[in-house]
Amino acid sequence: MKRYARIREDAYLANMEIAAKGLAVYTFGNASAFDEREGVFAIKPSGVDYDKLTPSDMVIVDLENRVIHGRLRPSSDTKTHSRLYRSFTGIGGVCHTHSTYATAWAQAGKSIPTLGTTHADHLPCPVPCTEEMTPKMINADYEDMTGLIVVETFKKLKIEAAHVPMALVASHGPFTWGNSAAKAVYNAVILEELAKMAFITLQVNPRTAPISRALLDKHFQRKHGAQAYYGQEDKPRGPGRGRAGAGEKRTARRQGTSR
Repeated sequence: MKRYARIREDAYLANMEIAAKGLAVYTFGNASAFDEREGVFAIKPSGVDYDKLTPSDMVIVDLENRVIHGRLRPSSDTKTHSRLYRSFTGIGGVCHTHSTYATAWAQAGKSIPTLGTTHADHLPCPVPCTEEMTPKMINADYEDMTGLIVVETFKKLKIEAAHVPMALVASHGPFTWGNSAAKAVYNAVILEELAKMAFITLQVNPRTAPISRALLDKHFQRKHGAQAYYGQEDKPRGPGRGRAGAGEKRTARRQGTSR
């Protein structure tokens, strides 16, 4: 349907970028694109190889998890995406991967510490990791509870989703978001790099301390604060915002048509 063509295309390109950036193998991972006005999102179909995807394969789902349009079954993580859309205002895309280093931190049940300025350029705090899900949560409505535990973690830690567009779900893996599907995947790439850098740093020196508050604030504020001076003046501020990903869209389109 032409009505959903834009978000289908956005979701398709975002999913192709997951594969292009090496964030998933085979059918792992998924991304979605949200249309706030329509109250629906387009998401990758479940269990379909990336090199077989087309824009028309993206499944249109509403915020009550009802399939509105599409011939395939939506991702098994659909309820997690819808929970995040309902709970975090202003997001237009969600991405879930099983990228190696971010997933390793999630499996260890550890938040990723702020060990240097690369981390501070993107986030004002550690990447949060949730607590383990209880048997009751797992057996109730697992995918919805996966989203809920992310939301509850942010409430507990008093973290703003707009400033920290990423989280680790303990024993599971990373989820990221942004104001677009492209930005959500961009944040997944950033998360994987931060996870990798932190892992290597602690291998070199297990006693490495977190970056100082002064240096952390300086790097985050110069890029995302009200008086930010990184980049160009017309660039929207905030790690969950901006048009980062336009280049990724072109790359994904090229790779998608060459497969």
